[in-house]
Amino acid sequence: MTQVINNRSEILFLYDVSWSNPNGDPVDENKPRIDEETNRNIVTDVRLKRTIRDYLHDYRSLDIFIQEIREDNKKLVTKEKRMESFKNQNEEVIKQCIDIRLFGATIAIENYTLALTGPVQFKFGKSLHRVVPVFIKGTTVMPSGEDRAQGTFTERYVLPYSLISFYGVVNEKAAQNQGYALATDQDIQLLLEAIWNGTKNLISVSKAGHQPRMLVWIQYQRDRYHIGELDNMIQFVHEKNDEEIRAVGEGTIEINQLFTALQKRKNDILTLGYQIDDQVKFTLNGEGTTFPKVFSDYPLQPFHF
Repeated sequence: MTQVINNRSEILFLYDVSWSNPNGDPVDENKPRIDEETNRNIVTDVRLKRTIRDYLHDYRSLDIFIQEIREDNKKLVTKEKRMESFKNQNEEVIKQCIDIRLFGATIAIENYTLALTGPVQFKFGKSLHRVVPVFIKGTTVMPSGEDRAQGTFTERYVLPYSLISFYGVVNEKAAQNQGYALATDQDIQLLLEAIWNGTKNLISVSKAGHQPRMLVWIQYQRDRYHIGELDNMIQFVHEKNDEEIRAVGEGTIEINQLFTALQKRKNDILTLGYQIDDQVKFTLNGEGTTFPKVFSDYPLQPFHF
């Protein structure tokens, strides 16, 4: 295993959905989650972590602990049996499971306890504009039972459009100071890849229409330091009513606040990694620009996921 991370870093991720449900609420008819005060779309950190886990497992063939595994009799594998496969050893499950190293875990079963705070933590994602869910009805061709002569109705809620911002922190102290070697530099690079490519590979019925738009990773030189709240330093500027927006190209990402904050801490930044979708347009104080141009004198690291 490569070296445990030594530098704190921050993640700012934008993606959008079109006629899709980014994160349904199971106790409210699986409707998209919406902040009733602001009418902004909310996506839980659990949803993003699921995207990351699925990509690392399905496309990178890495073992993850939090997954649905079924035995030959179709019954779900319990936590107890899952831990038995790791000989009930903390070191073994941490070594084998990248999601434990990244996000931590609390596992309490008979004669065994594991409690780790993961070095990678995300806030809830939120849309950069107001949204209005749409209720869609459909029909299925095949009947739901032998006594039915025709197909059944389907019902679901979707958002015509939502541009969602996620913010996360990679805490090097959490990776170092819990008695176990947690996330490594290689793990963090895999995490960033999974954020981008995992979102792009969400192709289920409810999740089709997801597209990553911007990923920014800021790695710091200074110990125990990060700027914080990067998601509050960008705005989606457009001329339409929020509810009428249907594409990222109908507006621009204003990054003046982000640029100002980074300028104040420029000497503390070790790496500024980024990947930008071609359809995203930027402004700095209202003037059109590009991300590489604005940060041309920073230690840029373009990603190619």
